[in-house]
Amino acid sequence: MAREFQRGHKAKISDLTSGTDLYVGVQIAGPGLTFDISCFGLDANEQLSDDRYFIFFNQPKSPEESIQLLGAQAGDTESFRVTLDRIPANIHKLSFTATLDGAGQMSQVGPGYIRIVAGGEEVVKYAFTGSEFTTERAVMLGDFYLKDVWRFAAVGQGFDGGLEALLKNFGGEVAEEEAPAAPPQGAAPSFAPPAQAAAPPAFGAPAAPQAPQPAPAFGAPPAPAPAPQQPIHAAPTIAAPMAPAPAPHAPAPAPAPYGQPPQQPQFGQVPGQGAPPAAPPYAQQAPPFGQQPPGAPPFGQQPPGAPPFGQQPSGMPQGVPQGVPAGGAGLQAALSPYKETATGQRWTSQNQQLMRVDLTMGGTPVLARQGSMVMYQGKVDFGYKGAGFAGRVVGNATGQEMQLMRCTGRGQVFLAEEGSHLHPIELQGDGICVSAESVLAFDESLQYEVRRIEGHGIPGGALFTMQFQGTGTVVIKTHGVPVVLPVTPTTFADCNAVVAWSSASQVIISSQVRLRRNAYPGHSGETVNLQFRGAPGNFIVVQPYEV
Repeated sequence: MAREFQRGHKAKISDLTSGTDLYVGVQIAGPGLTFDISCFGLDANEQLSDDRYFIFFNQPKSPEESIQLLGAQAGDTESFRVTLDRIPANIHKLSFTATLDGAGQMSQVGPGYIRIVAGGEEVVKYAFTGSEFTTERAVMLGDFYLKDVWRFAAVGQGFDGGLEALLKNFGGEVAEEEAPAAPPQGAAPSFAPPAQAAAPPAFGAPAAPQAPQPAPAFGAPPAPAPAPQQPIHAAPTIAAPMAPAPAPHAPAPAPAPYGQPPQQPQFGQVPGQGAPPAAPPYAQQAPPFGQQPPGAPPFGQQPPGAPPFGQQPSGMPQGVPQGVPAGGAGLQAALSPYKETATGQRWTSQNQQLMRVDLTMGGTPVLARQGSMVMYQGKVDFGYKGAGFAGRVVGNATGQEMQLMRCTGRGQVFLAEEGSHLHPIELQGDGICVSAESVLAFDESLQYEVRRIEGHGIPGGALFTMQFQGTGTVVIKTHGVPVVLPVTPTTFADCNAVVAWSSASQVIISSQVRLRRNAYPGHSGETVNLQFRGAPGNFIVVQPYEV
């Protein structure tokens, strides 16, 4: 019986089957979409160090034929033959991927899967849907990886960019497409799709029956439908339109009352809860998970006329849970506003209090405040970033010491701290001054140092701040939504409320030390203010909170 995997599940191949000659099938489709399904043979550093192990439509097999592209068969969009005991020692991972050829996004795909078949019997299957992705144009479906023994992992990780970006991610080089070479004369016969009416014979086996083997022989599963699919690349690639041709929409049925099962099974519904009617055509199904229906407000915003968050809508009977979307109940509708946001950039704000950094882009480690990591995806290493003895002395003396961790690897790290509002600021050779207490994370490519603000009439004679310069991004945190003001000759700010300012600004300490505060009318109650001066273009950032 086949094992059903979820994203992130892993298992030894030997626990799934005793065979090593395996069939890998991929099923993925969407209206108006065309896909390139490939296999990357990677080295111990997860890089494509040998281009001969990039298996795709123009290079259908590896040199020793341990990895072979078989084409569409048995209901699969694409299939492979993998012979684990013939894979060379320098290949440590096989990554099976699907990328869009033409316009579209991975959120448009219908239900699909990647499965492993041994001896004609399915042993493991990982199913996915377009609701798991957003604007990605590629997805890493599953991996065979060598960790003392061969193992399989269900990945299901979206990737911004198409086949070219994915190839560069694995360290490969993009070359011009060439026509596929003709097969050599006299070579062994190619593998044919399995028979439709009878159990498929083992691939590569002679016509005469053979004695059964202890390990299952390589063979594709029987086809679920009598009509075989055509190979994706049997004809020249045609760019798909930006959106599929509109199909006539049937009137949507009225939503079922709360507490009763919906007409169509929702994500996560237990099978057997009612007999759902036949599903409508794919183009008429509800919007995928993570996408808003037409006319709906943007994610995170209340629709017009909706009651404030936390209040029961007028007219709703008591006992109905708050937060149930108007379009119907269900797990998809409840989690849709909180879908991960992927923009294809290194730093991406998920919301006002959560920041995502993609370490696979830029190739530069990130320094973040210790304890600010709330989640990460991929292969990420975290290490302590020490300031050294001199740095600790300066930090303790100035109050600008930062306890940092160094984030390296290939993956995405999500950062937050105590619900503070986060703001990424990209520097392009310029500089910014910000207190160490207001820094959440920054690229290691930036130079930073403690800067002294001279002043008279205050204890110690000076204030201190951190100055960041160079090329990269620094993420600052504020209490509430800040305001950015231009620097003028009459710009003053409370030193406990100012968060950051451009490093080219001139800062002067203006003190109002009195024996008694508020002793005379007109006194602001602030004993130390900062006056800013500078050429046009300089700015300060002030938060609605005093530290």
